[in-house]
Amino acid sequence: MPSNIKSASGSWVRSNVTLTGKTVVITGANTGIGLETAIDLVKRDARVIIACRSLERAGEAKGRVIKETECDDSKIIVKHLDLSSFDSIKQFAADINETEERLDILINNAGVMLCPEGKTKDGFEIQFGVNHLGHFLLTNLLLDLIKRSAPSRIVVVSSGAHKQCGKIRWNDLNMSKNYSAGDAYCQSKLMNVLFVKELAARLEGTNVSAYALHPGVVQTDLWRHLYDGNVSCWRSCLNCCMYPIRKAAFKTAVHGAQTSIYCAIAPELENVSGKYFSDCKITNESNAAKKLDEAKRLWEVSEELTGLSS
Repeated sequence: MPSNIKSASGSWVRSNVTLTGKTVVITGANTGIGLETAIDLVKRDARVIIACRSLERAGEAKGRVIKETECDDSKIIVKHLDLSSFDSIKQFAADINETEERLDILINNAGVMLCPEGKTKDGFEIQFGVNHLGHFLLTNLLLDLIKRSAPSRIVVVSSGAHKQCGKIRWNDLNMSKNYSAGDAYCQSKLMNVLFVKELAARLEGTNVSAYALHPGVVQTDLWRHLYDGNVSCWRSCLNCCMYPIRKAAFKTAVHGAQTSIYCAIAPELENVSGKYFSDCKITNESNAAKKLDEAKRLWEVSEELTGLSS
């Protein structure tokens, strides 16, 4: 691959690379950066599967994709996926493995942030369960198909917030003691980066690449729980005060989607794997995210918790 290829300028993708004949799965693509990623990849002639918990919202998203890209209806597919349920993940993966001949790009985009304390259908703290375990299980169940489609890519949307977590709480992964929504979120994002480290190591020699990324501070629905008036009135007041600041300083969803798009399409990344990206370039992850023994331990624990090791 020529070393002078540069698919992005600054924090924006400038490449006109097409994805004709490629199939992409994007989780949580009914809104925000997931939806903008879907729109961009359909414009590149990819066939995109939107995997979402709400079929109604996913259908609305499909309508927007068709309107903005003028694509054929067959280019954008909607399927149900609830990442808080192992049963739903298994059903989705079984459907994809049975009906799809190839899967060239998997973008693990969906996530929850700063939500009130709660549990997934399988009993895990919601941010740990959705942001990490859900995507860990989904990726592993689709891995054989992804390998058969090589060269292929797995993109995991993490966050710079992973740097706020110094270590994994191995003795309390569900954070049932002294629960903090912020700590739980940051830990789940650290897990995303560690997951990609170990995934890349295990995929060495398969021609499948894996990337973790920070999309930037983006104005999307992900922030809804921070200002949830049902939790406390001060959060509603905070929302009113913060809105003009967010509007001026935060990235738009289109801008926030750029690094996901870059990792999905950039030719110069063909032989790159296990790296952490921000603003369409490789950047440093935290020291905690560089610990390969922790990445291996997380993989083994996640296999056990999701039932993959049985």
